[in-house]
Amino acid sequence: MTGRPVADQRLRDLALLRRVRDRIDREYAQPLDVEALARGVHMSAGHLSRQFRLAYGESPYGYVMTRRVERAMALLRRGDLSVTEVCFEVGCSSLGSFSSRFSSLVGMSPSAYKRQQADATEGMPSCVARQVTKPVRNREARSPSRA
Repeated sequence: MTGRPVADQRLRDLALLRRVRDRIDREYAQPLDVEALARGVHMSAGHLSRQFRLAYGESPYGYVMTRRVERAMALLRRGDLSVTEVCFEVGCSSLGSFSSRFSSLVGMSPSAYKRQQADATEGMPSCVARQVTKPVRNREARSPSRA
């Protein structure tokens, strides 16, 4: 009967991980680090990182950056802010790190994306534009052999 306490602990951990993910979704533009996220659910940073990756397929930091890039894409499509302003608006403190992460998720630099998307979603409802332009993480992309 030792399996039941392990299963119960796993369910408790999953509930805490959901709280962490929900916090990231709400506070993506705030300074968030793994230690602060872990303190909020009374876990060690290492345990949180391992469990988060097992549950969601990426690290807490990777998840934060994905949320920031998604929001940055929407702001860049709007076209009224510079890339630097968007970088700081979504909570990034380094333009270089932001641009690198953006490029790896979207496949082009933020400035190229802004130029390309300026008119591409005009007249499209925002919920449709968000779905059409959502970044695809590398693990979700189809390989050429399966396409």
